[in-house]
Amino acid sequence: MAKRPAYSNLVKTMKEGKFLFTGELEPKKMVDLSSILHSAEEMKKTGKITAANVTDGPQGDAYTCSLVPCHLVQEKVGLETIWQMTVRDRNRIALFGDILGGAILGLRNLLALTGDHSALGDNKNARAVYDLDSTQLIDLVSKMVDDGTDLEGNEIEGGKVEMNVGCAANPNSNPREPEILKVGRKVEVGADFIQTQTSFDIDDAKEFLKELEKFNVPVLLGLFPIKNYGIAWYFNEYIPGVSVPKDLLSALKGVKKEFKEDKKKRNEAIDKINIDFFEPFIKEIQKTTKAAGIHCMAVHYERLFEPLLKNF
Repeated sequence: MAKRPAYSNLVKTMKEGKFLFTGELEPKKMVDLSSILHSAEEMKKTGKITAANVTDGPQGDAYTCSLVPCHLVQEKVGLETIWQMTVRDRNRIALFGDILGGAILGLRNLLALTGDHSALGDNKNARAVYDLDSTQLIDLVSKMVDDGTDLEGNEIEGGKVEMNVGCAANPNSNPREPEILKVGRKVEVGADFIQTQTSFDIDDAKEFLKELEKFNVPVLLGLFPIKNYGIAWYFNEYIPGVSVPKDLLSALKGVKKEFKEDKKKRNEAIDKINIDFFEPFIKEIQKTTKAAGIHCMAVHYERLFEPLLKNF
């Protein structure tokens, strides 16, 4: 684990060895953030969510910047956030300036990401930047926090940046060795924690977590509860490396047919399917691995947190 202090409650909790949970918020093309604040409030009410990620233009779409909802969730809801930042849209000058802005607003967690290419998004003529890669972004944060400088050694005046930085890892990578090497480089330049992409295969997840143990950095395994069959189908067909189990797909499809006209019963049945699949999954991870916790990507599906996490 990086030697820097735990500036965030997230990293403090990790250092205490408590098995924890993080959630995820996704601001889209919106000015009114009341739905994001409501989702954050629902997470906080459970008493189980330590922090919530706020996404930064997922799948290359032009969405509301992640900085503002991060600040508002912390200020108005009192739930700590994990600020996702991609290198896709900004050069090092803009990244540096935004990080300083986030530090001024009290953001204490940053998750450094490459970002899905803009060609995949809804503004296909946009030019991706990629001045830095995600490893270099972590290095930039490390220099700002630990040395008080930018990448060129220019000093930051009038205060100290206090922030913990995390990186992503893909348990679905094949071959796996290059992914482990990439994670190792990110840890070497200062990653305080790791959040993985979603996993549906318990054996693969456990093997991946075992390989990450050598870095001595807390890892949150990503899980993705699925609130309808359409999302499950899309994930299975279009998300590289992710395979939704056939029995889970079949069960969700069956619910869609059986309760086509009854939304309440359909939701109850879908919730039960997710709980039956993910509760034993989480218990197995908690019991048999050194994972620091679970990153639960139940976007717009906050009603599941209470029943899913009640036994943890």
